[in-house]
Amino acid sequence: MKTFWGLRTKSTLALLTACVAALIPALLIAWQALDDVRRHFASGYAEQYTLLHMQRILTPISRDLALSRRLADSVVTREWLADPDDPRLRRRFFEEAAGYREQFSDDAYFIVEHASGDYHYNSDQQEFSSAPRYQLSPNDPADDWYYHTIQNPAAYTIDVSQDHKLGVTKVWFNVKIRQDGKLLGLTGGGIDLGSFLDRYMRNSPTGLTPMIIDKQGLIQAHPDRERVTVGTDDTLAGQEQASRLHDLLDDPQDREELDGILQKALRQPGNVRILEASMQGRPHLLAVGYLQELDWMLVTAVDLRATPVINERWLWPMILGLLAVLGVLALVFLYASNRLILRPVQRLQRSARALADGGEHTPLPTSRQDEIGQLSRTFSYMAERIARHTQDLEERVQTRTQELMQANQEMQQARREIDASIEYASIIQRAILPNRRLAARLPDQHAVLWRPRDTVGGDVYVFHADDQGYLIGLVDCAGHGVPGALMTMLARAIIDNAILRHGPSDPAALLNETDRQIRATLHTGSQLNVIATHMDAGLAWVEPQTSRLTFAGAKMTLYATDGHQLEYHDGGKRALGQKRIMTYRNQTLPLHHDWTYTLCTDGFLDQAGGEHGFGFGHSRLHDMLQRHASAPLDEQIAAYEAELEGYRGNLPQRDDITMLCFRFDAASTTYRQDASDTSRSNEKDAT
Repeated sequence: MKTFWGLRTKSTLALLTACVAALIPALLIAWQALDDVRRHFASGYAEQYTLLHMQRILTPISRDLALSRRLADSVVTREWLADPDDPRLRRRFFEEAAGYREQFSDDAYFIVEHASGDYHYNSDQQEFSSAPRYQLSPNDPADDWYYHTIQNPAAYTIDVSQDHKLGVTKVWFNVKIRQDGKLLGLTGGGIDLGSFLDRYMRNSPTGLTPMIIDKQGLIQAHPDRERVTVGTDDTLAGQEQASRLHDLLDDPQDREELDGILQKALRQPGNVRILEASMQGRPHLLAVGYLQELDWMLVTAVDLRATPVINERWLWPMILGLLAVLGVLALVFLYASNRLILRPVQRLQRSARALADGGEHTPLPTSRQDEIGQLSRTFSYMAERIARHTQDLEERVQTRTQELMQANQEMQQARREIDASIEYASIIQRAILPNRRLAARLPDQHAVLWRPRDTVGGDVYVFHADDQGYLIGLVDCAGHGVPGALMTMLARAIIDNAILRHGPSDPAALLNETDRQIRATLHTGSQLNVIATHMDAGLAWVEPQTSRLTFAGAKMTLYATDGHQLEYHDGGKRALGQKRIMTYRNQTLPLHHDWTYTLCTDGFLDQAGGEHGFGFGHSRLHDMLQRHASAPLDEQIAAYEAELEGYRGNLPQRDDITMLCFRFDAASTTYRQDASDTSRSNEKDAT
């Protein structure tokens, strides 16, 4: 049972739909605004966090770096390295270095004698020793850090590396010791990497990842130690394990923008630059600040999905308030629509039903000065007009019905006369087809598929035989239906005349003569520009005794196949009677035993079908001819027609379709001159 939806229900649904339709873009805008707010707060959060940690990181590192530089610039240090064998100077240095050790954050220092390569290291974790811990060697890869450092033109370097011989990993401060431009050694302190990471890297809030990189983007400090680049810039050349911040970004464009952000941060130390990028499949904000004293970059990565910038519990009161407003709006709308619209409409409905049942309509509130009052007055006026026009309308309908019945009878009579004329034309057209002569001469060596698009068509096939052989061919006249059928009558007459003049053994001469007579007969005045008078044709002269075939065509191809190979011989590129004249030439071919020779009109190739409605095409035709080449000709024609029908499906036939197949049988080269009336024709006639 069909559900009745009243105007009240529909109006309410319309209101709710309008509210939802307005609410959806409003929610999208609100969500976008909320997202912008979240990004704004996240950007400020990342900036402030980065500035704070820049100061927190810079303070101890700057302090230890300053101590390292003071130790390197100490007179005691330079005097001892200038004369390392003096025991007094050695004792003075280590006494002074002990005071520096207590000031270093990690209670440790090191010094290298450049001349001897002796490496001294003392910390609160080891017993004091003035003897070197080990000796540096240029041939030891573990000591490459030192030789790369002294080759660096900078006065000092800061790097994260592991001293394999001491078994410690630190943030090292490597300060060169020089006197009068001569390198005496290297000294400095270090901060334990684990303590450094625990203090500044690992204890970060949820969704926030701080890291330190150098100017090339190499990660010097990260909560995940596996991502830390261990070693100096020089020692990292060619190492695959070097980790860069760029490698964490997903988009190549973000990597290019990161390079620009790094350059801007380098030019403006102390300022924080913000980059929005996708990192490891999640949206992030990257806050980048440059620590000029350390020549490092502090990067704070804020995960926009994980960082609790905005508390989503704030949104629930807003949503509940919005729903309450929508509910009150719906109730007010229902009350107003029922009082102002629904009740008057119900009275109008009762009046209309009474009028439809043949009675008088009930009085309506015509005094209202609004649309309902106008509708009531209009309805009352309409009811009066309907009563006056009903009788006139019935009289007019009766008169028009009689006129339509008479016109319909005349149209049916005209249609019967046209169908009879076309059927008679079809009988005449079939009479000019050489079916009996083909059946008498080639009883089992020919087959024909002749399917006009309408009752009559523009395709005709010809056959003429003499003592030497026989001429067989196909002509496709422009047009279809009655005009095409008339063109076939003309074509048959012109070809018969050409055979009388030149004989049947020269197909090219027949085509050239036919082309000349078509132009002489039809191309007069302005007819060439008004109607299509061209013809596609293919003629083959077959000489069984010499096993030779001569073919000439006008935009028609002769196909020959034994099922294993397929030969096709194209005719001339222009049709008979086209505007531009050409001379057609013969092609002499060997006549193979049990090969099938086929001519077909373009109606077969152009027939639309298949999944996409494309034409049948040459490739399908070639495959079809080869697959059925070994079958008897009448079975071949039946298979071709079935395959075409299967491809066409429910689509209409677009053009006349004719296919003519013949075969040379060496066992029966003789023929009978007289055609028998009882000869069997293989014609496939689809009318």
